[in-house]
Amino acid sequence: MNNVLETIKNRRSIRNYKAEQISQEELDQIIEAGIYAPTAGNEQPWHFTIVQNPDALKHINEVVKEEMIDSDIEWVRNAAKSPTFKVTYDAPTLIIVSGRADGMAWQADCSAAIENMMLAAESLNIGSVWIGLIRNLFKRNEEVEKLGIPEGFLPYYGVSFGYKANEKRAEAPKRNRDVVNYIR
Repeated sequence: MNNVLETIKNRRSIRNYKAEQISQEELDQIIEAGIYAPTAGNEQPWHFTIVQNPDALKHINEVVKEEMIDSDIEWVRNAAKSPTFKVTYDAPTLIIVSGRADGMAWQADCSAAIENMMLAAESLNIGSVWIGLIRNLFKRNEEVEKLGIPEGFLPYYGVSFGYKANEKRAEAPKRNRDVVNYIR
C-alpha cells in the first residue's frame, strides 16, 4: 500500500501518552508539515503556538475544566466534573493553531494544517488528538493574551502530541462507504 494512504488509515486519536517529551527534530517535522498545507490564495494565514511547559499545560487544563462546567452540553459538564479529565490528555506538547482573522478561508486552511501535522506525527509514530474542547480556553481574553498569539489572529483549535503510551493500534471505526456519487 502507498505510504501516505497507509499513514492515513493508521492514524487514530490518541488519548494516552508517555511523559517523555517529543524531540525538537520531530516537532520541527510536524510544524513543517503544517506549514506545507494548502491554503486559499496561498495566504498561509496561520500561527502555531507550541506549549510544552508542564505548568502552563496544567493551567490550561484547569481553565478549560472551569469553563466546561457551565456548558449547555451534559457530557461536557460531566467530563469537567471528572477529577481525571484533562483536555490535553497529559500529552507533553500542545500546539494551538490560530488563523489570521482577515484570511479568506482561514478556518479551512488551519484545518488542513492540523491534519497535515497529525499525519506527519503518525508517520513518526507520535500520537495526536485534535482538541475541540480547548476552545473553552479562548473564552478568556487574558488566557489568549498569555499564549502570545499575534494581533489579528484568532485561536482556532489545539492538537496534543506525544509518544503513544500504548503501542497497540485500535481498529479503525467502520467507514460509511455510501458517500460518493459520480457525474461523468
